[in-house]
Amino acid sequence: MTRAGISMSRLVDLFLDMIMAERGAAENTRLAYQRDLTDYAAFLAAGQISPLDVEIEGIRAYLADLAKRGFSASSSARRLSAIRQFHRFLCLEGRRADDPAQFVDGPRQGRRLPKTLTMDEVSLLLAVAKECIASQSPPPGERLRAARTFCLLEILYATGLRVSELVSLPARAATSNERLLAIKGKGGRERLVPISDEARDAMAIYRELHLASEAKIAGPWLFPSDSQSGHLTRQAFARDLKQVAAAAGIDSARISPHVLRHAFASHLLQNGADLRVVQELLGHADVSTTQIYTHVLDERMKAMVRDLHPLGDT
Repeated sequence: MTRAGISMSRLVDLFLDMIMAERGAAENTRLAYQRDLTDYAAFLAAGQISPLDVEIEGIRAYLADLAKRGFSASSSARRLSAIRQFHRFLCLEGRRADDPAQFVDGPRQGRRLPKTLTMDEVSLLLAVAKECIASQSPPPGERLRAARTFCLLEILYATGLRVSELVSLPARAATSNERLLAIKGKGGRERLVPISDEARDAMAIYRELHLASEAKIAGPWLFPSDSQSGHLTRQAFARDLKQVAAAAGIDSARISPHVLRHAFASHLLQNGADLRVVQELLGHADVSTTQIYTHVLDERMKAMVRDLHPLGDT
């Protein structure tokens, strides 16, 4: 128990309730915070320290312990972010007067560029994914699965959706005549995302095969499944994507649904899109999140100076 007569686990639960109710955090976000703060709580408990009493040195000692355990700088920084939000919550709730975490420096991180694919690699990936649909030889079940994977790939590269947004698309997305998808993203924020003709055609092919299949699963989802959620899981799509990558001769370690999201953003910027537009399409609340792609802008600006400056050829 803490000095205020409330356990650390209860304090963590109250914090998690807050981020779910006030921020509209997703279940995966809640679980990540719970995992990080439970580890932090265990460290404090081992030293018989309460979060209501811990000082800066205690938090620094925890970060040092993470380093000893082999945590990367980025993982430690994520833990520190959770701790900062937790202690800010304790202050706002009046459970302690000061915030010891606000002055703790995080571990230094090198600039990490997002993994991505070239435009040619994405084109190859889509071509390979489409091959099995064109052939009449595979059993209907395999052909339907191939059509689903191709459809998922086309939508993902056309829109840059988060994988959780992609697999939970409603069935009406395939039947609507609208050229925009209405997406409810992180924090309950809604946005409209344009959908390409190629992606709409892929949805039509998949939907036709799905409706004709004997083992179809009814429900409100475009990609239904017998999973607990009722729709295709992120893990199942990631597995199918790696299989297509292997067939295309692309190292499966280089590819994931998130890599396709990065490719969407990077290729838009390479072709002249504005960073703010990409921010809106990706559903980032703050443009600073989108700025991981500034390396693309840097290269584009260098090319513009090289090609357009009057002294560029001298």
